[in-house]
Amino acid sequence: MIAYVNGILEDLTEDNAVVDVNGFGINIKISADTASRLPGAGEPVKLYTYTCVREDAFLLYGFLSRSDLEIFKKLITVNGIGPKGGLAILSVMDADDLRYAIMSGDAKAISKAPGIGPKTAQRVILDLKDKISIDDVLIGKEIAAGTNAGSQADTPQKKEAIEALVSLGYGRTESARAVSSIEGIENMDSGAVLKAALKKMF
Repeated sequence: MIAYVNGILEDLTEDNAVVDVNGFGINIKISADTASRLPGAGEPVKLYTYTCVREDAFLLYGFLSRSDLEIFKKLITVNGIGPKGGLAILSVMDADDLRYAIMSGDAKAISKAPGIGPKTAQRVILDLKDKISIDDVLIGKEIAAGTNAGSQADTPQKKEAIEALVSLGYGRTESARAVSSIEGIENMDSGAVLKAALKKMF
């Protein structure tokens, strides 16, 4: 209904932003991650929004990018995850970490969100894994400037390197993130990928 709100940030708490749009103060529900990335009061801000209409309320949920909004909209399609649960998950991990967690099956990372148990976290992974592409999880300017994402999506050396990192005690999400940020994986063996990923961990 409302695609975005563009105005001046009037007030900010961990879960709510008030944006002044031509003299109207609009309350927008936000995640803790979004709150940490917003400018100070009095600064211009643009939030892409999801509109939730209930019998007793008209609520807006805001995000700094369309990408963040899209992952939120996918989250709330999962049974047991409403807008409140979606924001809870995006408060303990940013949208890119969530994508990595879904792709790598890291239910433990998702279940760190308040009110999200292991079973619900696993349901998020099962329901959304096929809806998240590798293009969604390859992030950052450095990665975008590299080779085509699809060419290095699921190479054997990538999978082996991720498993090796996990066996060394690293989380599956951070392991997948580190390996996916390496350029030219298709021209490297598993050992080289692992070494490159370990360098990115430090």
